[in-house]
This record gives sequence, C-alpha cells and structure tokens, in this order.
Amino acid sequence: MKRTAASATMTPDDGRPAMSGTAHLTVERTDATLVLTLNRPEARNALSPPMLVALYDAWLAADADDTVRSVVLTGAGGAFCSGMDLKALAAGGPAEGPWRARFKADPDLHWKAMLRHHRPRKPVIAAVEGPCVAGGTEILQGTDIRIAGRSATFGLYEVRRGLFPLGGSTVRLPRQIPRTHAMEMLLTGRPYTAEEAGRIGLVGRVVPDGTALGAALETAALINANAPLAVEAVKASVYATADLPEDEALRRELAIGRPVFDTADAAEGTRAFTEKRPPVYRRA
Repeated sequence: MKRTAASATMTPDDGRPAMSGTAHLTVERTDATLVLTLNRPEARNALSPPMLVALYDAWLAADADDTVRSVVLTGAGGAFCSGMDLKALAAGGPAEGPWRARFKADPDLHWKAMLRHHRPRKPVIAAVEGPCVAGGTEILQGTDIRIAGRSATFGLYEVRRGLFPLGGSTVRLPRQIPRTHAMEMLLTGRPYTAEEAGRIGLVGRVVPDGTALGAALETAALINANAPLAVEAVKASVYATADLPEDEALRRELAIGRPVFDTADAAEGTRAFTEKRPPVYRRA
C-alpha cells in the first residue's frame, strides 16, 4: 500500500476543512484511506485542544474529498487514547491561543471531534493498541469497525473520578452491546481486556499486538474496492434506521437504498461481473 502525508494545508479560520493535521494529530493517505493518528504518546494520546480541532477538521476533510473512501483512526506510541487531558480540564479548557478562537466560534467542536455530534459519511475503522479508555472508549463508539491488539485495554473510568461519560456512552453503549455489559462497564469503571471487549461486542476483532493498524488497512482496502455510493448508502441506512420500528425502518431503507440501483456504478458493477473483470467505480 502506498502511504503519503496529506498535502493540503489550510488555516484554522478559513472555513475549509484542514488535511494537514497538527503536532498532536498526523494525517496521512494510504491509497484511498485517510489515516488519522492521535499523536501525544508522552500522554498516552490524551485529547488536547489542538488534537480535537485537527481531528474535527480531518473528519470534514475526509468527507469533502471524494478520493477518500475510508478512514482509519489509530494512536501513536503503542496507545490509542487515554481520554481527555485532565490537566487542561482542571485549568478550565483550552489555553489562550489559536485553539481558543476555534472553540469559542464553535462550542460544540470537541463533541464533533469525538464523533458525539458528528457522523462521517465515510466508513471509520478504529485500530487500537494499548490504552483505549475513558474518552478513548467514547470515541471508539463513534467508529464503524473496531480492531484491537491483544494487549489493548478499554474502560469508562469517569465514575472513579467523580465525572460523567459525556461522550455519549450512557446512550450509545447500551445500544451497541448487551445492557448488562454496558451497565457494568459504566458503573464499575473497571478496565477490560481486548479479549473481554471482543466477547461483549465492543470490538469486532482481536489481533496480535502491533498488527491492528495493518489489519485495519486491509479491511479498508476491501471497502475501498467497493462502489463508494453503495458503501455510503449502506452506512447511512444502518444509522438512519437503528431506532425506528421495523416497518418504518424498512421504508427508510428503501428510500436510501433504491437510488443506488440507478447509478452508473451499479451498471458498472453488473457489467464487470458479466465481463469477469474488476469494476471501475467513478462515484456516479
């Protein structure tokens, strides 16, 4: 796979999504996959103001770029994310500087960055190594596919610190895993191994340590080979119908899925199958 640094550089206040990242978030392209790496290994990739700003800009940039077909979210230095930077939280939020202006302009920015108030239209795959706790486990719940190294750890530690998991976990977690497991994770604040996270369905696959990113990129490549309009419609339908009664959900599914059959890509997929060749999809 060809991996390159994202080249577009945009200022934080020019109204356009940035592709360049910051010191706390690296942004790279691997073929049609955008790889976002939380990059504060000295702090186990705790969420910082510049990281959150860059992360939200990267979500927007991925959706705005039709050559990006999937996104992989991972962490540097053998950790995924240890949650919010509690030192910054205790100090009252972002320090003075360019980041404060972004948060002032959009008080919801941190929730969008953490995928609480924003859902990318492209599939998002989490590649987890090491700690993925507190806010890390909350961001995880906003991803679509989750792959973890065997030594990864998970947990919602907020109640142990007198805090509340405001990243959406009291709503999302009971909808994603059995309620009894969600309640235990939320109320005990205890750590979970990758194997246990796999058993309860918090992650989909556990792989040998050090291979989560490779496995995520392999999964992304499988997604990238498919018709992008179909992929995005499938993702949209899954989320749009999740909480609807079945009859209403099926009507919504038809509204989202039926137009896919009228696309040039649908005709290309059928033609390529008949001609026994790989399809060439053009998002049309």
